[in-house]
Order: sequence, then C-alpha cells, then structure tokens
Amino acid sequence: METKMAENKDKTPEEKKEEKPTPKDNLVVSQHSVKIGGKAVKYTVTAGTMILKEEPADREKEAEGEKARAQIFFVAYTKDGVTNKSKRPVTFSFNGGPGSASVWLHLGVLGPRRVVMQDDGNMPPPPFALTDNEYSLLDQSDLVFIDPVSTGYSRAAEGQKPVEYHGFKKDIESVGDFIRLYTTRYGRWLSPKFLAGESYGTTRAAGLSGYLFDRHGMMLNGIMLISSVLDFSTIDFAIGNDTPYIMFLPAYAATAWYHNALTLKLPLETLLVEVEKFALGEYASALLKGDALTPEERVSVVEKLARYTGLSSTFIERSNLRIKDQQFFKELLRERGLTVGRLDSRLTGRDRSGVTEQAEYDPLLTTVLAPYTAAFYEYIRAELKFESDLPYEILSEKVHPWSFKEFEGQSIYVAETLRKAMTINPYLKIYVANGYYDLGTPYFASEHTFNHLGLDESLRGNVSMEYYEAGHMMYIHLPSLKAMKRDMAEFIKNAIPKS
Repeated sequence: METKMAENKDKTPEEKKEEKPTPKDNLVVSQHSVKIGGKAVKYTVTAGTMILKEEPADREKEAEGEKARAQIFFVAYTKDGVTNKSKRPVTFSFNGGPGSASVWLHLGVLGPRRVVMQDDGNMPPPPFALTDNEYSLLDQSDLVFIDPVSTGYSRAAEGQKPVEYHGFKKDIESVGDFIRLYTTRYGRWLSPKFLAGESYGTTRAAGLSGYLFDRHGMMLNGIMLISSVLDFSTIDFAIGNDTPYIMFLPAYAATAWYHNALTLKLPLETLLVEVEKFALGEYASALLKGDALTPEERVSVVEKLARYTGLSSTFIERSNLRIKDQQFFKELLRERGLTVGRLDSRLTGRDRSGVTEQAEYDPLLTTVLAPYTAAFYEYIRAELKFESDLPYEILSEKVHPWSFKEFEGQSIYVAETLRKAMTINPYLKIYVANGYYDLGTPYFASEHTFNHLGLDESLRGNVSMEYYEAGHMMYIHLPSLKAMKRDMAEFIKNAIPKS
C-alpha cells in the first residue's frame, strides 16, 4: 500500500496531467406530462450514462477502487406522485440485433413519445416528427430503456476491449449487472419487475431470466417477448434441417394472402388454420420421408404448397419442396417486379434486377431507419436535454461477428433457461407478441418453441400468445399498436399479485 502511494507521489506534473480521470455517471433529469388513454400522466425522465464497474480482484487493489468496465446509456421514465414504489411496476426494455439500440421499443410502442408513421406502417415523407404516445405503457409501469455496449451511446470503458461484450454471455452479464445496479440505486428491489425484449432481445431476455436470479437473486414478475426467437434451429435454413420449412409455411401463406397472390378466397384466420394443419401433417411427413416419398404423395404436396404459397408448381418442384425465406421474398411478386420484406412482408421493395435470387434490401429497415434516427436525435437533446457528440448507434455493425461460443457445435437455444426460470419461479408470466407477416421470426416457430418448452402442465397457463396483423415491428401498424397496449396492460395487471 505504502509503495503504491509513494509511486504516485513521485510522479512528475506532466505524468499526472496525462492520467485519465475516472469516468463518472452523466445523468440529466427532466419533468414532463402526457395524456394516456385520455388521462394526464406526469412523469420524470432520467437520461444518460451510468458507469458499470468491476470489483477489485483482490484486497491489495481495493485502495485503487473499482475499475470502470463500461458506460451504459439508458432512459428511465418514472411516474410522479407514487408514494409506495413497492406497488409500482418497473419494466426494463431493450431491442435485439445483436447491435440494435433500444430506440425501437422506446419510440415505437412503450415510451410516452412515439415516431409518427403512416397508419399502415409505411414511411411518411421527410422531415419526420414525434408525437405524444397515447398508447404508452407508462400508465401501467415505469420504464427503463437500456442500450447494450456498442449500441446507442453505450461504450466499453477506456482500456476495455469492446469485442469482449460482443457475445451471448457477456452481453447478458453486462445488461443484467446494469439492471441490478439501477434497481439498487433507485430503490426498486421490492417493485414488481418486468423485462421487454424484441427479436434478439427476446433471446437476451430468456438468458436474463436465469442470470438475474443465479447471479443477483432477482426474480421477475413477467417477461414480454416481442417477435420471439429462443430456438434458432426453427429459423436456420441449414442443409439437413427441415424444421424451418415447416415453421415458415403459415407466414408464407399469410403474405401471399395479403398480396392477393392466392386463388383461395378465405379469411386469413381460416386460411392459417388449414395451412398449419397441412404443415404439421402431410408436409412434415413428406419432408421426413425424403426420397422415400412416393410420386403420388409428391404431386399432392407440390399442389398444396402452390395453393398456399402463391408460387408455381414448377418452382416448388425445383426447390425439392423446400422454399427458403430468401427465395420466397424474391419469387412471390417477381412478375410484378417487387420483393416482399423479411421483417414485414406487407411492405415491398424493388430491385435493380428481377432475375436475382436474393432481395437487395429489406423494405422494413429502409422504412423505419430514417424516421426513428431523426426523431431520437431531436428528442434526446431538445426535450430530454442530454447532449453527446457521439453517433447514436441505432444499428451497429461494430458488434459483428457476434460470439456464440457457448453454443459451438449446436443451435442457439435459450428456451431451456426460460423453462428453468419459470419452474423455479412459478409466478413468472410470459407474454409473446407475434406478427402474422413476420418472416424473420415467424409466429409458427414461436408456437413450436413454446409447445416444446417442457413446462409442467401447471405452468403452461403462464404463457399468453397474442397475434397482430403486421410484421416484426407490429407497433408501426396503428391498429396493432392499439391492440398491443391493451394486451400488455392486461398482462402486467395479471402478473402482479393482488394485494
């Protein structure tokens, strides 16, 4: 100890000047109000960065203090006038990617301000705008939006390697440690606690359901999974894996129905019941049989696939009954010179060439990226008064390649972590939001995952599945946003013990 103090004392003024100051929290607090469901809600916003620190490895280093690991950017909304925090829920929210900031759930569905889109989810003409979100969840729960390291304004601390956070395990640990720190500093240990994740954020949420309890002893009341993927084998079109072809078929049918590409004239829900039965029955059986399928059986399957997907029998025959997602995006509307979106197949794009196998871009991303980017930059400075000259990494490529070394040699699978969390905590409720036109994480794959979770029968009622006539970001579709608010509010109420 004395030696270290002497070394510091002997440093020259130039050496001391070169020493980097210890990073500190940078938080801005502001007050606002909004009308939700016709009622005024006054709230406080805390926006900024909180420093995550690592504990000293041994007692000799305790005098040096804890070392900064990362600065985590977050925006927290708390309702004013709450006298008993133990009765007030708090929801921790994040998006996916990996590499996505939390802006989509923040300014799309949950927060008190939202990006203005056309009612059907298409992009309005620029310049873009924000408006009050009368469908915000703030009337039901406080909200904390978290940007993982290398997304948003979150960064690894100086001297730390950002790549260490760009992987499954470290990502869950850093987000979980932030949740523990926020919960401690703001006195929310006795509050009902929820997670809300979208896309890869649902993978993270499932992982957190285990980590928060195992590491910090924290149990949750509920998890909201929006466009869920907990079993990557259901969406990985790898050679030898026939599962995705079955899981995507109902969403293919919904997409073809939406674009009037089917000769069948049935209501959507009636059509999907028929397609799901075929997918799990005759189609699954045909794929399992492989080359043992008889010519008569093959003709029947080709005919029905053509009827349900809107693709030609010739194309289906040439694909060996296996229609990959990228092929479907391009093939369905090829004669119209259009592609359909992966994340929202209601939306269409137009490629330079009409003969390529893959679409040049996803029309959902090109529809939402500019409006959400412009809205966030304006909102964070003009209304929340947080200032930073760093680029706000909405969709960061810096996190790639993302490490899944924990799953080397196998498909990424976090459903078992969630099953264990629900078994240990039988009060844990799960809400799953599915878009019929989501071809990134199709609803049928989500159903398959939960049907194979292995939950005890007594816990299966803890899972509620909801469906919306939109895509991956179903909340950009105004009717779906309204329905989501209703469903999520009901979910939170049912997940909190009645006093």
